[in-house]
Amino acid sequence: MPKAASKTAPNTTPKTAPKAAPKPAGRIAGVLLDLSGVVFVGDAAIGEAVASLRDLRASGLPLRFVTNTTSKPLRALLEQLRRLGIEAGSRDIVTPATAARRLVRERGLSPRLVVHPDLLEDFAPPPARPADAVILGDAGRAFSYEALNEAFRLIEGGAAFIALARNRTFKDADGQLSLDAGPFVAALEYATRRDALLIGKPSAAFYAAAVADLGTAARETAMIGDDVEADVAGALEAGMAGLLVRTGKYKHGDEGRIDPGPTATLADLRQAVDWVLERR
Repeated sequence: MPKAASKTAPNTTPKTAPKAAPKPAGRIAGVLLDLSGVVFVGDAAIGEAVASLRDLRASGLPLRFVTNTTSKPLRALLEQLRRLGIEAGSRDIVTPATAARRLVRERGLSPRLVVHPDLLEDFAPPPARPADAVILGDAGRAFSYEALNEAFRLIEGGAAFIALARNRTFKDADGQLSLDAGPFVAALEYATRRDALLIGKPSAAFYAAAVADLGTAARETAMIGDDVEADVAGALEAGMAGLLVRTGKYKHGDEGRIDPGPTATLADLRQAVDWVLERR
């Protein structure tokens, strides 16, 4: 069962003390990789991402796409990959929404969904009884005072508080950074004085489930992402190699914001795949 996330985000304050050197990576037997900001931005592939994934699949290494995207349903993600020429099935993508749906079923919850309208198809219709849980993701324009205040009142009244993700920002289709779900999760945590149960990255349970599905040991698995907190720090904490790419939301100096630092910082997915293939 996923553990409640701390209110405190991963420490991103630069330290004056020397950072611990990342452990050298050994054999790599499987790969997890982010989608938005690594494979594509908006509707366009990034650089040689499509060819890089083709090479990775040809190597025989198992891979899964692990994304904190909570504004698109699984169906839309699969369609987007196929439009880009990337073959993928529903088992190839691990999302917070699919994990939350399983949790709701296991616990018999009746959730109030504060999510993007497009994501509703990934959830079963809630039972016809009062809500006893709030599930919050990137609701986009559906974020409103009314929606957040309703969520606040439910949580204040004892409802379970479940966050699909707590990323700070994402690289939007216009090339600019936009607010992700994290600031809204933090606002409700502050108002209710309660920690959200985090379902997506960097939740240890989320990574453990992805690695188990991949069928590899964590120490032989590499995670490729553009978010130094959710992707890289989370992977390192889970015992994996954490590869940071300088695409998507990456900003200059991000690799110095976590301790220990990334296993490797690379220009893009092309370089990350080459790094992995050298260690297979």
